[in-house]
Amino acid sequence: MQLKPANQRVIDALSAMNIECELQILNHETRTSQAAAETLGCSESQIAKSLIFSTKSKRPVLAITSGSNRVVLSLLSDIIGEKVGKADADFVREMTGFAIGGVAPVGLANPIETVFDRDLFDHETVWAAAGTANSLFPISSENLRRLAGNRICDFTAPLV
Repeated sequence: MQLKPANQRVIDALSAMNIECELQILNHETRTSQAAAETLGCSESQIAKSLIFSTKSKRPVLAITSGSNRVVLSLLSDIIGEKVGKADADFVREMTGFAIGGVAPVGLANPIETVFDRDLFDHETVWAAAGTANSLFPISSENLRRLAGNRICDFTAPLV
């Protein structure tokens, strides 16, 4: 399959940080962590979700979290210092350059404050979206943390 511009942005961003990328282009979409885990044959906790939130003042926040966790908005708001809510699809695309379901943790269209879920350290390697709903890449949890700016926080709870 041919790479899309969003995929190339991810590859270029990783390359600029000296991180090799083994991009996987799939024949179907994996918009959820459950779908991605089933396709890859890994646990849902090995999927690194890149979720965009919006503060009350319309500032974007990227939460990189384990696929087996959910973001607790009150905890995230406390960390950010401002009320945080779910971002709509237009806001996500405008801030990141990616559509929901394919938001990568790198290659973002704008600088975005980022927090990192410590549960991702439960795995040496995790999988992140690579710019489209049918692309993923493996990355060490340590490299992903480095990309996130070293801001490791407690803002999640297990999915029920």
